[in-house]
Amino acid sequence: MEQKLKDLKEEFQKDFAKIANQQDLEVMEVKYLGRKSLLAQLFSQIPALEQKERSVWGHRLNYFKEEVSSLLREKRQSYSTVEEAWDLTFPGNFYDTGSTHVISSVNEKICSIFENLGFMVIEGDEVEDEWHNFEALNIPLEHPSRDAFDTFYLDIPSKNKGKYLLRSHTSPSQIRVMQKIKPPLAVISPGRVYRPDEVDATHSFMFHQIEGFVIDKEISFSALKGVLLYFAQEFFSQDAKLRFRPHFFPFTEPSAEADVSCIICQTQERNKRNKPNKRKCSVCKGKGWLEILGCGMIHPKVLEACGIDFKKYRGFAFGMGVDRIAMLKYGINDIRLFYENDIRFLEQFKV
Repeated sequence: MEQKLKDLKEEFQKDFAKIANQQDLEVMEVKYLGRKSLLAQLFSQIPALEQKERSVWGHRLNYFKEEVSSLLREKRQSYSTVEEAWDLTFPGNFYDTGSTHVISSVNEKICSIFENLGFMVIEGDEVEDEWHNFEALNIPLEHPSRDAFDTFYLDIPSKNKGKYLLRSHTSPSQIRVMQKIKPPLAVISPGRVYRPDEVDATHSFMFHQIEGFVIDKEISFSALKGVLLYFAQEFFSQDAKLRFRPHFFPFTEPSAEADVSCIICQTQERNKRNKPNKRKCSVCKGKGWLEILGCGMIHPKVLEACGIDFKKYRGFAFGMGVDRIAMLKYGINDIRLFYENDIRFLEQFKV
């Protein structure tokens, strides 16, 4: 075997030095790496060797095979490079370019609108303790609304702020801001949140949220309406209208749900002109309004928990789901499409 391998190496070196073109290279590959090659014949003799020698010769032949493959591969690449350099008619390589995910682009657009109003963007941690996620927001352990927010708890020890969990909303980051920075404040806080929802066309256990708040001495509900109307007209359309419906949130009082007029069917305008829409809009179901966010005046207990004098300062807060806003903006009817990584879907939003 020793002499046969030595002879094979010498023969390969002579043949390798004679390679002049692609055709010679292909002949070499068949002769030394093919199924009936000289090297394959040596491999076939290994089973006839003694037990101790089999592994040794298997290793040596594999090493030589890798060496041959490497030399022939480099030679082939050199020929390819030369040919491509001179073949000016050879078609070029085209690659698809990536783009910002639709959720990210919508998130950036929303944040930029509020930044133009003087809001600063602060992102909080996705892992929070119970006090910042619930108690500081006026959601005690026995509160009924907590059932819908209880999320994924983590097996991490905590000394005095309750258990750790994946946050169920972005409001905890606002609590931390109010604890560290004195008013006046205008903050917008985007990020991922987690809730124990079953995944369907409109729900996901993980989604994106943006919450904002303003605190100052002379803040009123009318200021909240003005800020949200500006956002709706900048993001959806200058013709967008906003309405508020009474609602309940434990961390705001009074509280409201905000709806924007449907930008798809424009039912409100048709009704004014006595031209009813015969077909129901697939987005708003013919109602003419789309729910976009919840809002209200910050509850005094929330301000007190953060060390802010609620007799001196007032504030408003609002929160919206980025996924829902994107669905309304582009007429998407299934939240799962955002996370399936289907290129056919994502390519529609390339900028």
